[in-house]
Amino acid sequence: MKAALYERNGSARDVLRVEDIDRPEPGPGQVRVRITLSAINPTDVKTRSGATARAIDGFQVPHQDGVGVVDAVGAGVDPSRVGERVWLWLAADGNRYGSAAEYSVVPAGHAVPLPEGASDELGACLGVPALTAYRCLFADGRLNGRTVLVAGGAGAVGHYAVQLAKHAGARVITTVSGPEKAEQASRAGADHVVNYREPGAIDEVRELAGGPVDRVVEVNLGANAELDLAVSGPQTVISTYAATGEVSLPVRALMTANVTLRFVLLYGVPAHDLARSVTDVNAAVAAGALTALPMHRYPLAEAAAAHQAVEGGAVGKVVINPSA
Repeated sequence: MKAALYERNGSARDVLRVEDIDRPEPGPGQVRVRITLSAINPTDVKTRSGATARAIDGFQVPHQDGVGVVDAVGAGVDPSRVGERVWLWLAADGNRYGSAAEYSVVPAGHAVPLPEGASDELGACLGVPALTAYRCLFADGRLNGRTVLVAGGAGAVGHYAVQLAKHAGARVITTVSGPEKAEQASRAGADHVVNYREPGAIDEVRELAGGPVDRVVEVNLGANAELDLAVSGPQTVISTYAATGEVSLPVRALMTANVTLRFVLLYGVPAHDLARSVTDVNAAVAAGALTALPMHRYPLAEAAAAHQAVEGGAVGKVVINPSA
């Protein structure tokens, strides 16, 4: 099969190449998936570059997320799963066969049946962004009737934080950096969209919130601490999911507000919590509550260029078509 892979960490152009390798066979408890689309997240390029390096078992086929069709199962897996359309999550976590290939082999529970009517594009977008958004929102209780502030509502995690919060009955305020991103966040379903670069943005968010918010889904804790504190109180949980370098926090102000800080990284979330996240995200897909992100498509041969697009801040979702 054809696969993008690397044997050492480094820049995409230096280490990422496309080769023919043996098609893997599913072991006990595993399924093999013929990949239709492989999605790239910042975590994938950070791991490949060495910024968050993990041990490489000879070679690594990258990408945690993707969508495809089960074409073989290992021992202990129901054979009726063959032919099932699935979306993948954490496909490359502890596994050399991520989704950037014609086939991937993953634990059966990491290949989730895609609800009828859901597109391949939506399936490819789920995984890391939707599960991260879910953990940020629901690790501390229900949201019906609550108010949520989503920083960066046009980003992948922000997009699904808006939609999952709305699906749960919350009121959602989100911040963006410009008109194009504001339009995207509005299409996602946010009740209020504020350009944080405009003068008076903090006062606008405070007025819209009308008091302390219940959740803040935060992409840049250091840069947004002033805004977050302006709408925080004792019931507020600020969940941050992106590492943007070392930050200096206003500890006294955070203590005075009695806020809770939660740090979210999927690789360390307890297995039973991840399982609940997968179930509830898939239920939201079945209910029609989630939509795909704008797509930037690349053939497998241009995997390095696709990684560079993610590193360049492409808005939406960069995907690779292994059959193109």
